[in-house]
Amino acid sequence: MSSKQRQFDALVRGYSGDLFRYAYWLCGEEALAQDLVQESFLRAWRSLDSLRETAAAKAWLITILRREHARLYERKTPQFVDVDEVEVADVRDALTPEGSGEDALIRAAMLKLDVKYREPLLMQVLGGFSCEEIARELNISSAAVMTQLFRARQKLKAMLGGEPIEAQVYELR
Repeated sequence: MSSKQRQFDALVRGYSGDLFRYAYWLCGEEALAQDLVQESFLRAWRSLDSLRETAAAKAWLITILRREHARLYERKTPQFVDVDEVEVADVRDALTPEGSGEDALIRAAMLKLDVKYREPLLMQVLGGFSCEEIARELNISSAAVMTQLFRARQKLKAMLGGEPIEAQVYELR
């Protein structure tokens, strides 16, 4: 087995679980998440020579996965349907035991967050990235990451019945 194959096998063994969890949170479908991870590893194999630091492998793979997920929507053309022809099912019929638990409530609340807040939160919680790593990946400052993480948690608390979404602003007169 060549050194490139050994390096790649170590990447797959070490990061496939993290990549799958992140992909699942991005798309919400198990089969699609598996496809995204597989495509990401395929792209990683093709450009493995460009990985200079093995310490940066996780961030490199997450970046590949994010771009692969974005490519899905670049290729997809929306299909339009006449609104009058659409039948909306009763939401109560769609509830299953898996879809009505605490995990489902948290997932639904996270999906309601703006991407600006959801993405850094997912990278921190699921990916285990530090604020500095998230800042590098998203091309924003560390302070912006910390602010977005704080606001994401505030919004989640409010959606889940905790505190108000934002503090009130008082003007001096």
